[in-house]
Amino acid sequence: MFQLNKTIVSEEILEKEFVCNLSACQGACCVDGDAGAPLDEEETIILAEIFPKVKPFLRPEGIKAIEEQGTHVVSDFGELETPLIDGKDCAYVIFDGKTALCGIEQAYNQGIVDWKKPVSCHLYPIRIKEYSDFAAVNYHKWHICDDACSLGQELGVPVYQFVKEALVRKFGQQWFDELDKVAKELKK
Repeated sequence: MFQLNKTIVSEEILEKEFVCNLSACQGACCVDGDAGAPLDEEETIILAEIFPKVKPFLRPEGIKAIEEQGTHVVSDFGELETPLIDGKDCAYVIFDGKTALCGIEQAYNQGIVDWKKPVSCHLYPIRIKEYSDFAAVNYHKWHICDDACSLGQELGVPVYQFVKEALVRKFGQQWFDELDKVAKELKK
């Protein structure tokens, strides 16, 4: 681990390789697990504002879950998350055949909203844990992403490069440029 401004970064995000392989996993991260996508306070406000525009992209069961639970929920641990459908799929998930996609991202791709999706989803497989004085930036290993790890190795793409856009979105271009310098130094 190393410090970069107000973040503590796991070297695994520089060393491990990863490229999502939707044809293999079919978006399992959106339908597996026991919790919704982590959100921050600002994102809960955005979700409430954009829900009417995103709603036409969602499945009836997702709309029902959101209307019953809200555009976000608070977990038993006090954490903000996207709601789930019957404790499984993210309420914002849609399907293209068997492949899970994000309804919010589909609305974004069509220019309906200007917010891509929760940053935690955009960053995956990186997870951010906010503390009072710093943020921990870690690689999250999940067996459903084994094919993404294999594809990343085949293509030679480190995790931090795969999620570059999301890291810039979260921490800014200057932070990412510093991270990239550290990665190049470690490679030497």
